[in-house]
Amino acid sequence: MTNDPSSADGSARLLPSNLLYSIFARIGGHGLDTDSFEALRASYRANFLGKAIAYDNRQTEIPSRLIYSLKWHPVRLLSFVGSKPYYAVKKRYLDAVAARFLRTGRYDFFHSWSGDCLQSLRIAKQRKIPSLIEIPTWHRDRATGRSGESVSQPKTWKSKLLLQRERFLEEYQLADLIVVLSEKAAETFRMRGFSEDKLFYLPRGVDIDRFQPATKPKKFIAIFTGALIERKGVHHLLEAWDRLALKDAELWLVGAVHDEIKPHLSKYGRDNVKVLGFVKDHESLLQQASVYVFPSQWEGSAKTVYEAAACGLAAITTREAGDVVRDGIEGIIVKPGDVDAIAAAIERLYRSPDLVEKMGQAARQRVLENFTWDHYRARLLTAYEIAIRKVK
Repeated sequence: MTNDPSSADGSARLLPSNLLYSIFARIGGHGLDTDSFEALRASYRANFLGKAIAYDNRQTEIPSRLIYSLKWHPVRLLSFVGSKPYYAVKKRYLDAVAARFLRTGRYDFFHSWSGDCLQSLRIAKQRKIPSLIEIPTWHRDRATGRSGESVSQPKTWKSKLLLQRERFLEEYQLADLIVVLSEKAAETFRMRGFSEDKLFYLPRGVDIDRFQPATKPKKFIAIFTGALIERKGVHHLLEAWDRLALKDAELWLVGAVHDEIKPHLSKYGRDNVKVLGFVKDHESLLQQASVYVFPSQWEGSAKTVYEAAACGLAAITTREAGDVVRDGIEGIIVKPGDVDAIAAAIERLYRSPDLVEKMGQAARQRVLENFTWDHYRARLLTAYEIAIRKVK
């Protein structure tokens, strides 16, 4: 282990000297690819990144010699089996490669993601290598009160390729530290007996230079960004919007349209509902909006909420979407699936432009003080230090 002299309080920090990082994503890009890049920036800038294993590399800041790309992996030959079995096999292959790296004895810390690393974690535990896993959403059993029994699956050859819940549960036990993205996610682990010292709270960050406030439009525009699927509450938003019939107002839906939402679009689609599809540089659309609406039923910590807050938008969202928005301060928190509450919140902001402005300013300030990528990387280094001390 190496001591990092750049600790915030000036004291020496206990950090890895040779980190192995693996992720079922690319390094650099959008979504999870951004998270992976920012995580690696933390270790690269602190001079202890040993190797990152990922399915591609789309950035140039971190030298390619430090990234082991699986872009041309042999599992590609199995792509015909269907997306879910194929992704499961790809995850196992990533895990096998990471386990092989750990067996060399070169690495003194292992960082991966839930579902990607069972074999690797077993090796890390045997060799007393500190480990950390990130949970992209919640505990595998969520908060539904399931007792832990296995759910029988049809015994087809394709179903046998899928990752079973037991894999995730064993990973939770093997990892020295579990990273959760929100308090809601942490609750799902506490409900299953996980102690506080096993959990580490690590909210995401946002690019505050890319996502900035702009002059608000005269027309009231409510915007949603993200995949247009039921899990994110788009159908509830559409119903709420249809009930209101607001004058001189539009709802913008920005994201890939999935089949499950098409019947709802047919039912509630009106002239004042704009379906804009996936937009790569969607910050320009956020900057044109009045308020942000994201009534998701299940997330880890939705990146789009960070982006909307950075753009100075008051938000209507759920606690399930993360911790960026506080009720009555940066926006309005509603319960998932509560169409009446969504409609009431939209109408309240529609009729209260001063409140919209006040909440938007608070949202931008909250991001600046808590959720930049600098905040994220500093917290991640602290997580590494805690995991190391748990093993020592």
